[in-house]
Order: sequence, then structure tokens, then C-alpha cells
Amino acid sequence: MIVSKIKEKVFRGAEDKAVIAKDDIPNTLPIIPLRETVIYPYTVIPLLVSEEKSIKAVESAMSSHRIVGAFAIKNRDVEEVGPEDLYSVGTAAIIHKMLRMPEKGMALILQGVVKISVKDFISDAPFLNASINVLIEEPVKNTRIEALMRMAIAQTQKMMSLASYLPEELQVTAMNLEDPLKLVYLIATIVRMKLEERQELLELDTVEEKLNRIVTILTKEVDLLELGGKIQTQVQSEVTKAQREYYLREQLKAIRQELGETDERTQEANEVRSRLKEAKLPEEIMKEAEREVERLEKLPPASPEYNVIRTYLDWIIELPWNKGTEDNLDLARAQKILDEDHYDLEKIKERIIEYLAVRKLKKDMKGPILCFVGPPGVGKTSLGQSIARALGRKFIRMSVGGMRDEAEIRGHRRTYIGALPGRIIQSIRRSESNNPLFMIDEIDKVGMDFRGDPSSALLEVLDPEQNFSFRDHYLDLPFDLSKVLFITTANTTQPIQPALRDRMETLFLAGYTEEEKLGIALNYLIPKELKEHGLTTENIEFTNEALLKIISGYTREAGVRNLEREIAHVCRKVAKDVAAGKAEKIRVETDDIHKYLGSEKVYPEVAKRTAIPGVATGLAWTETGGDILFIESTQMPGNKGFTLTGQLGDVMQESAKAALSYVRSRAKELGIDEDFFEKHDMHLHVPAGAIPKDGPSAGVTMISSLVSLLTGRPVSNEVAMTGEITLTGIVLPIGGVKEKVLAARRAGIKTVILPKRNEADLEELSEDLKKNMNFVFVDTVDEVLKAALK
Repeated sequence: MIVSKIKEKVFRGAEDKAVIAKDDIPNTLPIIPLRETVIYPYTVIPLLVSEEKSIKAVESAMSSHRIVGAFAIKNRDVEEVGPEDLYSVGTAAIIHKMLRMPEKGMALILQGVVKISVKDFISDAPFLNASINVLIEEPVKNTRIEALMRMAIAQTQKMMSLASYLPEELQVTAMNLEDPLKLVYLIATIVRMKLEERQELLELDTVEEKLNRIVTILTKEVDLLELGGKIQTQVQSEVTKAQREYYLREQLKAIRQELGETDERTQEANEVRSRLKEAKLPEEIMKEAEREVERLEKLPPASPEYNVIRTYLDWIIELPWNKGTEDNLDLARAQKILDEDHYDLEKIKERIIEYLAVRKLKKDMKGPILCFVGPPGVGKTSLGQSIARALGRKFIRMSVGGMRDEAEIRGHRRTYIGALPGRIIQSIRRSESNNPLFMIDEIDKVGMDFRGDPSSALLEVLDPEQNFSFRDHYLDLPFDLSKVLFITTANTTQPIQPALRDRMETLFLAGYTEEEKLGIALNYLIPKELKEHGLTTENIEFTNEALLKIISGYTREAGVRNLEREIAHVCRKVAKDVAAGKAEKIRVETDDIHKYLGSEKVYPEVAKRTAIPGVATGLAWTETGGDILFIESTQMPGNKGFTLTGQLGDVMQESAKAALSYVRSRAKELGIDEDFFEKHDMHLHVPAGAIPKDGPSAGVTMISSLVSLLTGRPVSNEVAMTGEITLTGIVLPIGGVKEKVLAARRAGIKTVILPKRNEADLEELSEDLKKNMNFVFVDTVDEVLKAALK
């Protein structure tokens, strides 16, 4: 009875002033949650129901009044829908038809009746059930609403003319509707809107607000449809244009063939063939190039593949497959050039002269792979330039520090957009020679990540047995790198991949003595800085004493970079005076250095530090050359504790523990109370605390520090030492002897204690370096203590 009464009022429409009364709708309704849609009053929609609660709600309604409350879900991703997930305003709807699906679910035909709101949810099991308020919407008509209705109908007609998927019958229906509410809800069911916009339209209170909102939405939709139509027309026009151009080109091609002329594509292919012939490529390379030219002829110039092939052919043509420079094999000239450019470095120069001598006797020898290892500023990179000048070869430099992508070495395959050969092939092309001197800088700083390992890619490049047929990923053709003279540089060999290190001949460049730095400053640095600052020897003169003051008081380094900076600093000050007309020629004496460079930056502290028992001077090797380090020990009341500080690595900590164990085991012979360790704690510290340290070579220094503390005998301030120890007191050999001796020389040390098995390493030291220095070679700790303690 309720259903038939409501249906009658719904279909009577606006002719009756009170179409739906509050009493016509039950006070409580089963609730159906709606995903991605909103049901409006007066509208009929099909609906598929699959949730268990919704099915039970429909079954409950079908057994009584056939009316349900339809409410949209706020978040469609919610699986278990609760009262808090639903909007508070929805529509009471009549179920006209219900059909059970073969699988779980129902197909419904629903018609919206009236807008409702939730007063309170009564239950959520077995289905959502709520008490509701009926929100009667009175149909109002006035001049403004009439105008808005006409605008809405006009925009609807425009939208339907642009949207082919909408049936024309809807347009007729909209034009015949006189009730503004029914018009709004009809249009809302056919226009594209977001769920939030549909819900907002339902919740608006007045007819005028609803009409204003629907006109705005219609205007936006019409604009989008018009823009889409323009884009479609433009695309269709371009396709038609392309077809027309293709047809005309084919006609032009036929006409040119009749006239005996060649088209642009054929002309370019012929030009490439001519360049390939002039390049005199190897047979295998020529065969591949011809194949690519044939592909080029078959492609239209507008094709993306056309430009890819054209660029690939340009790379093949421009590479120096058979073009190289002729080596200058004059040994005397090469020796002269090397001496002009670099001071000392006799071992390196001798190796280059040996290479030239063998090259002179054997023309087809493969280039050696040399690795210059040494601290910064000793001339590794500039030495490569000097060797290239001596040989008469082109010079290429490539830094691989921080490189993490294997493609930097081997290039990218042509399938990638913007692909290029790797930096090896690119550099060879720029040099226009197949036998340049190729310097790979900072090879110890190559990185590795998910893009590959450049060190592994360099294995083939730096292997004379493999690099005669190096294949770049981009070219995919063998290029002969065996004629290239590869030289790499590094500060240390430890980080270099072992397989890569094995392929290179390592030449070590140690730091310079003060006398060598003086010679470098006089012969190279000062002339260079005078030229850089627009000065001549008529404007400035450095005395040897002044230079030695700069070397010892303002720099502490293995190389000469800081020395060069300090000389440049002085030159700038002098240039300022000369430019201002204050001086014609300035002679830089020792007393003038403070005026130009300020206070000294390096102070001799060995004598001061080692005057106290418990402090010993050790020698260390670092990536920047040799250095001295102080090892300090102290004691305090306690119970056999032993503390180590100074950021010591595992190996160095083990050396310290071995040193203490040796001292405790020999306490009686060393004159130490045997009960001392039971009542005292020991603390061993290695400044500076912020710098990490590791290695076994400080063992003898640690023992000397501990014995000095416990016996009260200070270590001589003129002695520095290095050597690994064992628990039985044997001193083992260490590395980096030259760097450590240089560090001792710079610090003013007169006596250096070294392991007996390192005596042969002194042969590498120059006589100037060994002059005025005393070397004590030891086999046991007892010999160390005898030489070190006062």
C-alpha cells in the first residue's frame, strides 16, 4: 500500500504542490552503501549489489515496504563499511526490480524518491539500519530560476552535440521538463562529475543553488569536450598532411628517376660512402659501415632511426682507425725534455728512456701500462704531459675519481635515446690519433654502485693482451688500443682492485727533501709564478734562505703544491707594490717572510714533546706522504686497566696490547717493580684524536713510550722509530721507508731506528737525503730501547 502510494506521487510530479510528504517514508530504513555513485530523487538507475550486508538490507526491504536508504561512501577503498564511512545525506529509493545473479549478488532497478539524512544508526548487523529525517525539497519557480533552467538546457544540448555517446532522447526529455529539481537531477545523472561533486549537489539546500552548480559543471564539461574535439581535428589533419606529403615525395622520386637525378636520401648515402672510402677503414669495420649505409638508404629522413644511423656512421668515419703520430725516438732529446720539466724523479725518467730504447729496436711493441703512485703534489699528472712531449704523442687526460657508472668507460648501447660511446673512445676521437699518451687520473678513487663497476670495465682497457680488440657498447666494433701508452695515477694502491693492480707496472714517487724542494722552487715554481703575476726577475728576487724558511716554516707536505701557493702569495704582495710604483726591485730575505706570509704555520715540537718520560716519536706512512706521530703513555692508581685512545684501528690496538704484554713479561730485566701493574692502570694515547690511524709499524714506538714512562728515562728528542714487534721482542720489517725518512728529515730528526730487514730499502734513498742522518738497524726490542732512551 505504501509503495503504490509513493509511486503515484512520484509520477504525478510537479502538478501536486506536496508531491512527497514526510509521513510517506518509514522512520527507519535499511541502508545500502554506494561506491562511486550517488542516487538522486526522481532518477532511475541500475545497481549491482555484492556486499553481504547490502544483500541482507535489500532482502529486508523487499519483505516490507521495498524502500532503502542509499548513501555514498566517503572513501571507496574501505572494505568493511561502517556508519562513519558514509555521507550523512542520501536518498530514499524504491526497489522496482530485483534479480538474483548466478553468483553471489543482486541486480537492482532503483528509483530515487526523496532526499533524506541520517538521524541515528540503529544497528550495523546483519545490515546497516538507521532512523532518518525526510528533507522535503519544495519546487520553486521565478524569473531567475527560469533563466538558469534555460542556460542549463542550452549547455546540455551543446554537450550532447559534442558527446556522441549520449542518446538524443535525453535532450528531448530535458527540454520538456518544467520542474527545476527534476531537470537538475536528470542532468546530474548524465554529466561527468567526481563523487564529491555529485554529493555536494545533492546536499545543496535550494533549487537556485543546485541550478547554479549544475550550470558551472556543464560549462566546464562543454569546454573540455570542445578542446578534445579541436585536438582530434588537429591530429586527423596532421595524419592527412603526412599521407599527402608521402604521396608527393613518391611522385617527386619518380620524376627525379625519369630525369636521371638522385634524391636527397641517395645523395647523402653517396656522400657517406665517399667519406668511408677516404677513411681507409679496416675490412671488418668497412663491412659493418656498408651494411648501415644500406639501411640508411631505405629509411625516410623523417624517421628517428635515420638520425641514429647517421650519427653512428659519423663516429665510425671520424675515429682514427689507421691514423697516428710517429714516435720521436731520440733518446738524448727525450732525456733533455724530461729534465727540463721535472726535477729529480730519476727512476721514472729512466723507465721512459728504457721504453724508447726498446721501441727503437722493436717497432711493433705493445705500449706498457704504467701506474704512478705517490702523495699529492709530487708531479704525477704533469709528468704524463712531459712524457707525451718527449715522445711527440698527443696527450689525453681523463679523471676517473668518483666514477660509478660502467657506461662511462664502455658507453651505452644504441637502443637508448641519446646513446654515446664511452669516454675512452670519445677521447681517442678528440685526439685524432690511435696512439696517444692516455693518462687516467685518480684510479684509486673509482667507485661502484648498481650501475656497474668501472674498475672491472678498465680490466680490458688496461690489459695489453686484450685491448687490441676493445669493444665499446655503442660502436660494437673492435678498436685497437694496444698502440696507446696508458699511464694511471694514484695516491695509494690499496683501494685499486687487485686484478686491475696486477695489470699495471707500479712506479712509486716519494716526497721531496728540503733541498729538492729548493731546487724545484728555483727552477720551476718561481719562473712560473713570475709569469702568472706579470713580474720579471727585474722586479723580485728570492734568496735561498728565504725559500728554505717558507719550506720549513709554512709548509709540511710531501709535494710542492702548498709551497707554490705561498710563493704565489709573496708574488701578489710584490706585484701590488710594483703596480703602485712603490718599488722597482724587491729582494725577499728571510726576515721579510713574516711581512708577506704572517706567522709561521709549522713549529718544531719534537724536542718539547719528548722531554717528558712516556712520549716517543714514531714514523707513519699516509696517502699524502710520510709523517711523524707522538705516542704518549701515562699511569694512575688502579687495577691492571689499559686504555687506548686516538681513533686507533684494530691492528694498531693489537700492537699496543702486544707492547704492554712484552713490557710486563720483561719487567724485572727493565728495572720495573713486578707488582706495579697490580696497583696501577695504564693509558696510551696517539694524537691527533680526530684522525683515524691503523697499522702495525708503531709497535716499537709504543714499547719505547711505555718503558720510558715506567723507568723515568725520556726518549731522545733526536730519535724517531718505526717497526712491527712480536711478543718475543723481535722487530719485523715495515713499508714506506722512504716516505718515513723524508718525514723524519722534515721534522729535524737526526737518528732513525729501522728494522734490520729494511736496510736494503736505503739503497733507494739519495745521498743528499741520507746526509747528516744516522740510521740504526735493529733486530730486537732491547736494541731499540738502547738506542732510543737517554
